[in-house]
Amino acid sequence: MPKSNPQVEEPDEKDIVVGDRPKTWAAGIPGVFHSMEPALDHMGPNRTRKTVLAMNQKDGFDCPSCAWPDPGRRKTFEFCENGAKAVTWEATPVVIAPEFWAEHSVSELRQRSEYWLGMQGRLTEPVYKPAGEDHYRPIAWSEAISILGDRLNGLDSPDHAAFYTSGRTSNEAAFLYQLFVRAYGTNNLPDCSNMCHESSGWGMGQTIGVGKATVTFDDFANADLIIIMGQNPGTNHPRMLTELEACKENGGQIVAVNPLPEAGLRRYKNPQKIKGIIGRGTELADQFLHIRLGGDMALLQAVSKRVLDAEERNPGKVLDHDFLQKHCEGLEELREHLSHLDEQAVLQATGLASAQIDELADRYMAAEKVIITWAMGITQQKKAVSTIKEIINLLLLRGNMGKPGAGASPIRGHSNVQGDRTMGIWEQMPPAFLEALGREFNFQPPLEHGVDAVETFRRMRDGRIKVFVALGGNLVGAISDTHVAEAAMETTDLTVQISTKLNRSHTVVGREALILPTMGRTEIDIQESGPQFVSVEDTVCAVHPSWGKVEPVSHQLLSEVAIVCRIAREVLGDGIGADWEGFEKNYDLIRDHISHVVSGCENYNERIRQEGGFILAHGPRDSRTFHTPTGKAMITVNELEYLEQPPGTLILQTLRSHDQFNTTIYGHNDRYRGIKKGRHVVFVNPEDIAELGLEDGQFVDVRGTYDDGVDRVLRQFRVVSYPTARGCAAAYYPEANVLVPLDSVAEGSNTPVSKAVIVRLEPAQAPSPADSAAPGTTASVS
Repeated sequence: MPKSNPQVEEPDEKDIVVGDRPKTWAAGIPGVFHSMEPALDHMGPNRTRKTVLAMNQKDGFDCPSCAWPDPGRRKTFEFCENGAKAVTWEATPVVIAPEFWAEHSVSELRQRSEYWLGMQGRLTEPVYKPAGEDHYRPIAWSEAISILGDRLNGLDSPDHAAFYTSGRTSNEAAFLYQLFVRAYGTNNLPDCSNMCHESSGWGMGQTIGVGKATVTFDDFANADLIIIMGQNPGTNHPRMLTELEACKENGGQIVAVNPLPEAGLRRYKNPQKIKGIIGRGTELADQFLHIRLGGDMALLQAVSKRVLDAEERNPGKVLDHDFLQKHCEGLEELREHLSHLDEQAVLQATGLASAQIDELADRYMAAEKVIITWAMGITQQKKAVSTIKEIINLLLLRGNMGKPGAGASPIRGHSNVQGDRTMGIWEQMPPAFLEALGREFNFQPPLEHGVDAVETFRRMRDGRIKVFVALGGNLVGAISDTHVAEAAMETTDLTVQISTKLNRSHTVVGREALILPTMGRTEIDIQESGPQFVSVEDTVCAVHPSWGKVEPVSHQLLSEVAIVCRIAREVLGDGIGADWEGFEKNYDLIRDHISHVVSGCENYNERIRQEGGFILAHGPRDSRTFHTPTGKAMITVNELEYLEQPPGTLILQTLRSHDQFNTTIYGHNDRYRGIKKGRHVVFVNPEDIAELGLEDGQFVDVRGTYDDGVDRVLRQFRVVSYPTARGCAAAYYPEANVLVPLDSVAEGSNTPVSKAVIVRLEPAQAPSPADSAAPGTTASVS
């Protein structure tokens, strides 16, 4: 039975407890305890059994957390700590009571933290905030859909609306959503990819013709060397640790490249093995390079130069000449370019010693099968696209693509962000997809590119986006330049959030606002034709079904598919050849259309019902074929650029704590970094603390240095001495988003540069009334 809203206590940030830091190992029995305790406490044993034990199983549901792939042979416990927390957060029986909306104004909710909002429970009924009022009020589904339809149909142009998509959205819902948006008349389809792996798509697309991983699940265990760059799998995708352990057990080596000494890259105690319970576990990183923020491109160029120099000394012994001749072009241009690489510039950019780079190059040249894997530590840099091109260069030199145990592996951090893009959620879908979509549904899709996430806020700021609809997610919480973005969102006429639980985006709204509650992935979805399932695509292109396992917390909830279908019927009527009513009743009808539109998804209904689903075709991985203008992989020349750091400043990166997923805050602890009861901390190297005249534990204001007339500052943050790279600092996301200017984006991909923020630390000043913000958030003054 649903439970009423809980009493939630916010911690006093001045009572933060800082313990031993950093931890030297991840997972083990504590990981099991921290997985199961909140699940049993919030859901009870029966709901926990139906959810957690069904997660990532072949007849269960896909984890709503990360996109890490599933093995062919599943274990009984095919989940990780954060996956269990994500399921607990979504499948909780706690619901928001109808009187909640009268008791809490929007202005009051805006002063609450992400943690408090999420802990209020599941949304169960549509609510509406009229213009000029400060409270949501419950309304019927028909009224909510009518309001949205009226506002969309009343716009002067479809381009005055933007339609966001979260990575939790299923393939079926995403396909219908982009169909509706394009039939409405716009390509304004920003999504969470714009803020995470957009740089991967651009860098890989321009070099090998496809922006997806060139590896399979089994390749990780079979690699001779895995180079892990700019990611923290122990917190963000812990199931990856099991495959890293398998690599080590098979004789492989691991190199970690990260400014912080993350526990999950050092030692792994697998709770499903005896040695992970009573033993030391498995040492993972054979080499740990604590690189200076922004130095990854320089490191990769330096390693490639060493490979090319070794080939000169030993002709025919280092490079894979057969692969390079048959499948690549641009080698000589790269050789010439890197012959002029300045070693001193490399050392300054990386903060490393030449001997450390030599060691990495030697490991790379000794390995026959190499995987380079990365995440947002790479993609959220100014030169992210060029850095990813350098990853591809290094892999191509020794033929590490299109063979078992080798390849490029961007790790997607949300459960179906890759599948959504496959289904057409992109503001720049290629003409072939649009032509197929138009033929299938008898209409002409718009051809002009739409807006991404950053451009959406720019246009809001300029008054050119008037209606904003979000299918999941928390874009206000996730986007850069928090207060600039919030001010932009408030200029809109209507904001619509399709959500399971409250978050910051429900409190920063347009003149009118709607919240449409939806079912979670864990819940049984019964439509007129019977029980339905959906499908998702993981980070290695495997597509598989997902079945809900527990009763919905309310019978008023609609599925994402049903909500999209009802909006489309209201807005479009019979304007295109789409059976919206039939789609809501039977999801097989949606998959039949996907088969005809989406390349690689032919016979979708049959293949998705095969055990384990199916794997999408991938030219570079499957046959060493490259869909580039020349038909070959492109070895590229990229001009080195690294961050200039003025005296008295630090380079700051944003990151997650261990007790969160994206903007969802599960608690206020980060046990791997030794932080308890708070989040307002800035991690700084002890030598930098001394050099800046500060002390460990001192409260400071963290101030951005951009000269654009906006004073971006985090007030009253505690300095925590931490062995990060010299000159670098770190603070938690989303709080630190306030420091990242909206226009500070990666070249080419337009992704916010959240891993290279130049800041000054100043002794804390008492916040002024103008700086007031919600507990757990920050303030900025313009």
